[in-house]
Amino acid sequence: MRKTVVRKLALAVGAMIEGQTPNTVELANLLPLATERQDMREQWLRRLLKNRLLGAEAVMEPFARGELAQAARNGQTVLLSMDQTDLGNRMAVLMVSVRVGGRALPLAWLAEEGPANIGFEGQRKLLERVLAWLPKEARVLLSADRFYPSEALFAWLDAQGWGYRLRLKGNVLADTGEGDETTTGGLAQGFVERYLAGVRLFARGAMANLGILHEAGHPEPWIIAMDCAPTRAAVLDYAARWSIEPMFSDFKGRGFELEDSQLEHADRLERLVLVMSLAMWWCVQVGRDDALKRPTPLEKKPGRKPTSDIGASENSTAAWSPGSRGACAT
Repeated sequence: MRKTVVRKLALAVGAMIEGQTPNTVELANLLPLATERQDMREQWLRRLLKNRLLGAEAVMEPFARGELAQAARNGQTVLLSMDQTDLGNRMAVLMVSVRVGGRALPLAWLAEEGPANIGFEGQRKLLERVLAWLPKEARVLLSADRFYPSEALFAWLDAQGWGYRLRLKGNVLADTGEGDETTTGGLAQGFVERYLAGVRLFARGAMANLGILHEAGHPEPWIIAMDCAPTRAAVLDYAARWSIEPMFSDFKGRGFELEDSQLEHADRLERLVLVMSLAMWWCVQVGRDDALKRPTPLEKKPGRKPTSDIGASENSTAAWSPGSRGACAT
């Protein structure tokens, strides 16, 4: 990538950290440019967001490789999440992130115009990008919400040897081999907990194990497809996915207000997300450095166990429960 593009990107990231806005006019006002007219600042920023030389994949690769290597250190399972956020009916953004402590950091994303439910081809593109960045032989657990599982996604995950906890809708066709074909919702009906091995999904051949958990106070059960033996602990591994929610909050109402973007082209929105993502990575790194160099009195307390900043938090079942991939291997 050209040095001029990198320098311009750095200026945009600095403005994003200061302004926390998707509004290109407001963002342009914060750019440290010696220009005579305001409209020249706006043109500068618009040209950057249209620049095809500014590719998110190339920019994110060194950040992603470093973070994934840290997440996989000492044989830890790398916790990935895949989710989609919508900007009204104008845009949809699909994103793959890695869990870092109690939150997530964005790795790869793509945008589509319209009220899209981005399908497997978009998922595959992002997952293969992340796959190329992973350390060799890293163990992976992917969590995804119920809008995303498909027969093709199951086949891809099995081919890579990745673990998974994929939430299913209640209308997915399912065959347990013990009677007539039903739906995942039918299998969950009347049960607080249920665990089924070797269920055929989508009426054609995707085989998975199912864990069903309907906790009190929740309107719908968790119907989780998994690669390992179905247990309650394995179902609760799905909770690792919630680390993506603080990240999306930072992108949207609690941070950069992405939903207020008026960009109309998917490629320009992807570059704006790149600017926001780099700003987010920088802020997280500053927080890490501050915790290491200026610990609070509680953190200085002798004998206190240090808080992990990579992978699942210690209170999470995702990395250390009997449901994790290593423990499920038979």
